[in-house]
Amino acid sequence: MQSANLGFPRIGKDRQLKKAVESYWAGKLPAPQLLQVAAELRAEHWRLQQAAGIDSIPCNDFSLYDQMLDMAVALGVIPPRFAQLDVSPLERYFLMARGQAPGVELPHEVPALEMTKWFDTNYHYLAPEFEHDQAFAADAAKPSAELAEAAKLGIAARPVVIGPVTFLTLGKLRSATGDRFDLLDALLPAYVELLRQIVAAGATWVQIDEPILSTDLGDRQREALVTTYRTIAAQLPQLQVMLATYFGPLAENLTLAAQLPTAGLHVDLVRGQEDAPLLVDALPADKIVSLGLVEGRNVWKVDAAAAIALATPLVEKIGADRVQIAPSCSLLHAPVDLDAETELDDELKSWLAFGKQKLAEVQLLATALQGDQDQATRTALRANRLPHVSRQTSERVVSPSVQGRVAFVDEHMQRRRSAFPQRRPVQQTALGLPAFPTTTIGSFPQTSEIRQARAQHRQGTISHDDYVATMQAQIREVIAFQEEVGLDLLVHGEPERNDMVEYFGESLDGFAITRNGWVQSYGSRCVKPPIIYGDVSRPKAMTVEWIQYAQSCSTKPVKGMLTGPVTILCWSFVRDDQPRSETTRQIALAIRDEVEDLEKAGVRVIQIDEPALREGLPLRKRDWDAYLTWAGDCFRLASSVVADQTQIHTHMCYCEFNDIIEAIAGLDADVISIETSRSDMELLGAFVDFRYPNEIGPGVFDIHSPQAPTSASMLRLLTKAAEVLQPSQIWVNPDCGLKTRQWEEVRPALSNMVKAAEAARQSLAT
Repeated sequence: MQSANLGFPRIGKDRQLKKAVESYWAGKLPAPQLLQVAAELRAEHWRLQQAAGIDSIPCNDFSLYDQMLDMAVALGVIPPRFAQLDVSPLERYFLMARGQAPGVELPHEVPALEMTKWFDTNYHYLAPEFEHDQAFAADAAKPSAELAEAAKLGIAARPVVIGPVTFLTLGKLRSATGDRFDLLDALLPAYVELLRQIVAAGATWVQIDEPILSTDLGDRQREALVTTYRTIAAQLPQLQVMLATYFGPLAENLTLAAQLPTAGLHVDLVRGQEDAPLLVDALPADKIVSLGLVEGRNVWKVDAAAAIALATPLVEKIGADRVQIAPSCSLLHAPVDLDAETELDDELKSWLAFGKQKLAEVQLLATALQGDQDQATRTALRANRLPHVSRQTSERVVSPSVQGRVAFVDEHMQRRRSAFPQRRPVQQTALGLPAFPTTTIGSFPQTSEIRQARAQHRQGTISHDDYVATMQAQIREVIAFQEEVGLDLLVHGEPERNDMVEYFGESLDGFAITRNGWVQSYGSRCVKPPIIYGDVSRPKAMTVEWIQYAQSCSTKPVKGMLTGPVTILCWSFVRDDQPRSETTRQIALAIRDEVEDLEKAGVRVIQIDEPALREGLPLRKRDWDAYLTWAGDCFRLASSVVADQTQIHTHMCYCEFNDIIEAIAGLDADVISIETSRSDMELLGAFVDFRYPNEIGPGVFDIHSPQAPTSASMLRLLTKAAEVLQPSQIWVNPDCGLKTRQWEEVRPALSNMVKAAEAARQSLAT
C-alpha cells in the first residue's frame, strides 16, 4: 500500500510567496529572484513530504497566482487583449491575473480575467476565456521544469494538471451563442500534446484533477469525459493517469468515473463516505484506488479509528497493492504547519492538524491499514484517540444557554416588520440621499501604520488608549477624505480589523484564533480563518464604539459594518460535531445582538456582508433548497431586529447569481452591492431577468486591479445598468472593499466614481 498527496500549500509557512510576489509587483524584487523564491519553496515542500514518508508526491501543484491561470497559459488560452501586448511571459501572466504588471505601460485599460470561487471553497480561481473559434497550443514548460527540479532532489514526482472537462466547464465562452463543449475537438489534441511533453520530461504518472465529477453532470459533460479519457488512453498508452475527484461524493457519477480508462481513481471519502461501499463493485479489477481519508479542507485531527473502519473492507476486497491512502483533496486549503502555533492552549492544539501534520496522518493510516501493526503504530493510534475523547467531553465545547436560545428562535424573529415597499420611503426620508447615491463596500487601505499599531497592541508594546487614539486618527482621516471627495454614505474604513471574519472571531466565544494559520484566498491574498470549536455567543458589543466615533466625525450617515453569519461560517474552520446550520444559527444570534446595539446607538444604515452565500451552496442541486432555506433564515435572523427606517445593506462578490437569485431576494436586504465590473455588467443579468425589487449597487470598478478607472468608464457601466434597471434602484460603489489597495490608487478611483455618479444624475436619473 502506498501513501499519496494531491497538493501542498504554496504560500510557505511564513507566507514567503506572498511577500515575494508583492515585492515583485512593487518593483522591488527582480523577476529572477521571485522565481528563485518559488523554486526554494517547492524544494522545501517536496523535502517535507518526502520526510513524512509520502510515496507519491505532487509537482505542478505550485503556482505564482492560480492553477487555472497556469492551465490556461499551458494550453495557449490567452485572450487577444493580452496576446497582442509586447511583454514578457511573466508580465503577461500577471496582466491576465491583475490587469497590470510591474513596469508595463498599457495603452488602454486591460481588464483582468474574471475571478470566481473554486467550487464551494473560499479559494478564487481565474476563469479562462474562450472564443467561439478558440485555438489551443500546448506548452508544458512549467510542469516539465518542476518535474526536473524534483528529480534533482531524488523525488519522482507526479505532475498535477486540471482535467479538460473541468477546465472547459469552469471557463467562460465569450461568444453569445454556442456551447463550450463544441471546443473539445480543438482542445483535445493540444491537451494530449501537453501530456506527451510531460511524459517526455520523465513523468510516468500524471494526476488529472476532475472535481467536476462531484457535481451534477449534463449529457455533454459525460460525453466529453468519455471522449477525453479514451483519447488519452489511446494516444498515450504508456502514461498512467490518476483521475482525481474531490469536494464531495461521486454518487451517480461513480460508475462513469470508475469505468474511464485511467490507471487510478482518487475519491474523497471524507465528504463522500457514501461512495465507499460501492467502490468495490464499480472498479475494474486492475485499477488503483486512492482513498481520501484525511480531511484536506479543515483543521481537525483525523479520527484514525473511524477512517480505518471505513477503509478496511475496501482494502480487504481490493487488495493493499491496489490502494493508496491520501488526503481528501489538495492541502492547498489547509494552513501549513501547526508547529508554528505557540499561542493556542494545549488542549485545543491537540485537536488540530495542519498541512504538515496531515501528511503524518496519511502515513499513519497507510501503515495501519497494511495489517500487521508494530508497536510504534499501535502507540500512535492510541495517541490519536485521546484528543477525540477530550473534545467530546470538554465543557468548553457545549453551552446550554446558547443551545437554549437557539431552541426559542421562531418565524417572527426572521422577518422585517414591514415589506420593502413600505420601508423604502421611510428610509429615503430618514437618509435624504440623492439619486445614484455613492458609497464604498467598507474597508479602506490598511497602511503600514495601521498594521504596526495593531501588532504593537497585540504584543502589548503600546497601551490600549494609545491604540484607540491611533485608530481614531485613522477614522478621522478616512471620514474627512470621503467628505472631501463627495461620497454620500460613509464608512469608517475598518482600520481596527485585521480581516472581515477573523475580527469577529476574536470577539465571539466559541472561536479560536491562530497566529500563523494562513491559507491562500487568491493570488497573494492570504487569510487566517478562525477555528469554531464550540457553541458561539457574543460576550459584548464588537463594533459599536468604533461606528459611534466615526458618526461623531460627520453629519453624513456612516454605515455600521458587520460580516454575515453564513460568511463567518464559510470562512472559518468549522466544528464537525454538529450540523453547519446549527452553528450558523448561533452566529446569527450573536450578529443580531450587534445589529440591535448599533441601531440603539443611532446608526441608520447597517451592512451585513454575505459574500460567501453562493460559495456555501452544495455542489448537488438536490441539496440546494435545504441549504438556501437555513442560510436565508440565518441572515434574516441576524438582520430583522431593526425598525423600518434602518436600512440594511449586504454585499456579495465574485460569484454567479442566476441560479440563486430568488434566495438572494428572499434575504430582503434593502440594498445589495455586487461585483459586476470584471464581467462588464453581465452578472447584473440575473437581477434584471428576475426583476429584483430592492436596490442594487453594481460595482463600477475592479478593486483587484491597481488601475484607477476613468469616470467615463464607470459612467459607461452605469449607463448599461440603467438600461435594464430603474435608475432609482441603482447605487454607485466599487465591487469590493479597498483594504488591499494603496491610497494613491484609491483617491483617484473614488474621485472618478463620484464624478461618474454626478454625470449619471444629470443624464440618467428620471
